[in-house]
Amino acid sequence: MSILVLTSDTLIGTAATGNIEYNGQFFGTDSAAARAQMQRITQGTAVASTSGTSIDFTGLPAFVKRVTVMFNGVSGSGTSNLLVQLGTGSTTYTTSGYNASTTVAAGSVTTTNSTAGFIIWQDTASFTMSGQLVLTNITGNTWVGAGTVKLSTTTTAFAGGDIALGAALTAVRITRVNGTDTFDAGSVNILIEG
Repeated sequence: MSILVLTSDTLIGTAATGNIEYNGQFFGTDSAAARAQMQRITQGTAVASTSGTSIDFTGLPAFVKRVTVMFNGVSGSGTSNLLVQLGTGSTTYTTSGYNASTTVAAGSVTTTNSTAGFIIWQDTASFTMSGQLVLTNITGNTWVGAGTVKLSTTTTAFAGGDIALGAALTAVRITRVNGTDTFDAGSVNILIEG
């Protein structure tokens, strides 16, 4: 087992055992011929979720293995639940083949399933939601998701699911199940990890 000892935080040229290469990218190695790099967490630019029917985060890097979608006071104009869809290529979003569900316990337990995307409960227009959905690459182009959001009431919604994409992940879309309800409050952002 190797231990990574952090000894430098400046640019050192070629990565060496126990050094940080540059700009928060960590390097550790057992020998000069076998280098391992772990990418830092990269934050996207927050997008106001105050208009439009969808919010897209595009141009995800090839090294991405985890994407955290964060919601802060997000609300919609109608009663349609939130939907997170994954994209491949330049503008192609996968809209089928998901095995996803969301559950909310508010007096009684209610579960809603979706094959169109990772679904998150928010079926009341007056609700705002804050929380996150974590999407993780499990192997190849297969992704799993799990998340929790707090609604503006005393209600918490849980979400989970999986999807096998036809190609590498390049984008994430946040929209509504019906595709027509608009966003009217809050903001959305993502974290990317390699």
